[in-house]
Amino acid sequence: MVSSINPSVKMIAVVIPGLVLSLAFDVVTPLVFLTFLLLVTFFFSGVRLKKWLMFFIPLSLFALGLAWTSMLHTDEKYAGGDMLVNFWWIEITTGSLQVGVSLALRSMCFIALTLLFALTTDPTKLMLSMMQQLKLPPKLTYGILAGYRFLPLFKHELDLLRQAHQIRGVSRTKGIKGRIERLKRYMIPLLANAIRKSERVANAMESKGFTGSRQRTHYHEIKVKKNDWVFLTSMITALAIAFYLSYTLGYLNIFGKTF
Repeated sequence: MVSSINPSVKMIAVVIPGLVLSLAFDVVTPLVFLTFLLLVTFFFSGVRLKKWLMFFIPLSLFALGLAWTSMLHTDEKYAGGDMLVNFWWIEITTGSLQVGVSLALRSMCFIALTLLFALTTDPTKLMLSMMQQLKLPPKLTYGILAGYRFLPLFKHELDLLRQAHQIRGVSRTKGIKGRIERLKRYMIPLLANAIRKSERVANAMESKGFTGSRQRTHYHEIKVKKNDWVFLTSMITALAIAFYLSYTLGYLNIFGKTF
């Protein structure tokens, strides 16, 4: 399953295709790779379809809007070909249509890659992996972990503040001015509590011998296994196949240059 892959290796396997796909301006390359990503997501990730669609559909609508705008305002370098639509101020050629569809498919690939990583990766394991495999400084790693753990506490404290204000009959002025006043009333107590909590965590870490040194042992060791390399190789191989199929069919286009 994708969730068992080393987080650092998984991140590399997601970033590399994302960067390389940004070079392709044709339709076939992102379409083939998107098909591969959907197969991996639905058959090997364990992510529920309903949960995945809840994130994918809104982001895809934004990607389609971006593609439509790009289609209407395509650079002259890419807007060649036959005229397909010429109505009022709307002019769409085969070249601009290809650019728009390609942008939409590439955006969907980026969304699918992001969801594949975000929905199958534990944040704690990601930070530990980045510290052990990518040599991220322990001070930065544990700082991020501490901040991540504080988020639910801050939400709980915000709910308590709202309930306390409601019980005490604090007036809630409507409009933008009222929202700014409420924001001020919430920010000062939350900031004070955040400072107190950060000091307590810092004192607790120092009392237990945390110095931020890279030369340290780990209770939870994150290792790179054979399956991790298989996953990375499969992602890069699928991307290479997508480019090869596009090249074989005569559609490969990199920055406006057809191969």
